[in-house]
Amino acid sequence: MSTAVAPRQMNPLLAAYLRNLSTHPLRTKAITTAVLQFFQEILASHLAGAPPPRVAKDAPFLLHVLARAQVSGKAFKMAAYGFFVSAPVSHTLINALQRVFAGKSGLAARVGMLLASQLVVAPIQIFTYLACMAVINGAKSVDEVVKTVKAGFGKVLRITWMTAPAYTVFAQQFLPAEMWVPFFNFMQFLTGTYFNTKIKKMRLEAEAKAKKEKEAEPKKD
Repeated sequence: MSTAVAPRQMNPLLAAYLRNLSTHPLRTKAITTAVLQFFQEILASHLAGAPPPRVAKDAPFLLHVLARAQVSGKAFKMAAYGFFVSAPVSHTLINALQRVFAGKSGLAARVGMLLASQLVVAPIQIFTYLACMAVINGAKSVDEVVKTVKAGFGKVLRITWMTAPAYTVFAQQFLPAEMWVPFFNFMQFLTGTYFNTKIKKMRLEAEAKAKKEKEAEPKKD
């Protein structure tokens, strides 16, 4: 006599998230991206060893706790970027890509979608990300934004081309379609934290070098 094995039940929180993703896709993606960008900024600050934001000595105890936890104004700006810029841009681009390849299947369609994603969608996302990061980090002119984009675009695009195809193929082969968005969000959180940490370390090293050079300069009488 054989015994039927009950199928694994999906986690109720994940099921609720997927329902919201299906019924309110843009709103759900915007909230998800905002939360991930907020914590990405905090995690990158810790990993880079950045000093905590300064607060006044007589500031409320809660502000001191948040500062030690690296919860800064920039973290909230990153959350706003995720909600108002990153999620809508990605949602629009991916929807357009899916419409182009709607009803197409097989290896040729998968390769075509992957190439379009890396040659069209990824560059637009990277340009938007770097331009917004320049503004969030204090760029005050179009020239400063352009310099930031030029300095980072090639490097970020190369790393994206090395990592994104691998996890895209993994998702296509091993995950149901409804799990792609949560999986891609997680992978982008990891790569985004890596980029953010590298940028912070470079900035800290540049500041330390400038300070050392200034201290080494001979004092004028």
